[in-house]
Amino acid sequence: MDIDILLALQTFREGAGSVLSSFMEKMTFLGETNTVLVLIAVVYWWCISRETGAYLLMGLSGNRLINGLVKVTACAYRPFIRDTRLVPGASASGYSFPSGHSTNAATMYGGILFDRKTLRWTRVLLGLLIALVAFSRLYLGVHTPQDVLTGAALGLVIMFGLQRLMQYLSEHPEKDVMIAGIGIVFAIAVALYAGCKSYPADYDAEGKLLVNGTKEANDTFKAVGTCLGFCIGWIMERRWVSFSTEIPGPQRLSRLTGGMLIFYLYTLVLMPLVNSWIPKPWGTILARFLQMFLIVFLYPYLMTRLEKRMHR
Repeated sequence: MDIDILLALQTFREGAGSVLSSFMEKMTFLGETNTVLVLIAVVYWWCISRETGAYLLMGLSGNRLINGLVKVTACAYRPFIRDTRLVPGASASGYSFPSGHSTNAATMYGGILFDRKTLRWTRVLLGLLIALVAFSRLYLGVHTPQDVLTGAALGLVIMFGLQRLMQYLSEHPEKDVMIAGIGIVFAIAVALYAGCKSYPADYDAEGKLLVNGTKEANDTFKAVGTCLGFCIGWIMERRWVSFSTEIPGPQRLSRLTGGMLIFYLYTLVLMPLVNSWIPKPWGTILARFLQMFLIVFLYPYLMTRLEKRMHR
């Protein structure tokens, strides 16, 4: 039945033309990992609310890791691999279940939705945005309904639970090392599991391997690096930086500009070099580790030192 739904959407997509497809591509862009990551870093972590930023970054790290664990456990093929009648409207890699874009959207926009300070009408818009990101994956033919529903539910449940964890942490700040330690151990365990387990090897009529399981597990190794980068960078920031977002507007603007430049310099230029120089999966893990470490610790550290020097 899931394939029938996607075939019906494909027929509609082909008849509707490029306008709606372009809109759905923009919706799916809002659920991409790098999009969500830079929004959290710039809007919350560096400029608006350090506490909310930490909550969202922790949620993204945990959600990506759990999503990756489920992916390499289920090893569900993409719908267009299961049925060659489906022609995807966007590129997609990795295993299909659950949807990473839906999980990302639930993390970012669901995390804000759960904030008690968020206005009711804003919550409605955020809920609609989560639904649109999830639906865009169906419309473009790269996920099934169960992929996106599970991905969104996973993200929302974890963000809801993390609210309680962050409240506990505010009352017991000394427990941060324990929390980070659990995250590090869990990330290493997921990496070992993904690296050591066997993957299905199915072949088409011509004897060609349909899916290279080791290659498809790359998303999981990305999540491992992201989680490790957050856990280590978060503890170092809390101990050695503890920067504030209660700053004047011009200072926020300078943080925004500098952060965007550094983030995209690393992500677009340096990260591909790390991936190419170091064999997988180690290069994948290190590249994502450095990306998150840059956001959580390195840039705030350099930024606060520079700001203190400028205001002497």
